Amino acid sequence: MRRNLFILLLVILTVTLMLFVGRRAAQNRGPAGPQLAPGNLSGATAPDFELKSIDGKTVKLSDYRGKAVLLNFWATWCPPCKIEMPWFVDLQKEYGPQGLQVIGVSVDDDAEKNAGKISAFAAKMSLNYVVLLGNEKVSDQYGGVEGLPTTFYIGRDGKVVAYVQGLVSHSEIEDNIKKALAGTPAVARKQR
Repeated sequence: MRRNLFILLLVILTVTLMLFVGRRAAQNRGPAGPQLAPGNLSGATAPDFELKSIDGKTVKLSDYRGKAVLLNFWATWCPPCKIEMPWFVDLQKEYGPQGLQVIGVSVDDDAEKNAGKISAFAAKMSLNYVVLLGNEKVSDQYGGVEGLPTTFYIGRDGKVVAYVQGLVSHSEIEDNIKKALAGTPAVARKQR
């Protein structure tokens, strides 16, 4: 009985210590630059970032200032992401000449190490838009990106006009693209 009590106390102490150390490490790391707060996205300036594309180029979000941007966080293993990707291909063709740029950010584990796999996936899906290799820092800047797909619609001025977590209809995506092209703020929506 005493031994069990000792083990239980040791486990509680260990867990408490781990939580304390983890919290301290997170505080010391500090923010990774400007961040979006999930509850207040519409009208906020989209945080700039710098990531590698699947073809090895360095890309910054600010490179696309003056264009409307559909910024989509996805993964190769995400079934809803695979559903919307062909829609993004068509919408890039249709609205690209009007100033839209679709940017897909792969949040697969170790995206940079798995660039070949992600590139092959993008080729298989016939993606005609920019595909970037994401990392935790960029996900954190965009509110933690807790579910996939997560899409931000950014106006030509760099401000978020809409935010959607989860799969939505083609028509809702198109409506948000039109708002981004016009610079009209929309209501942020979470996954249903």
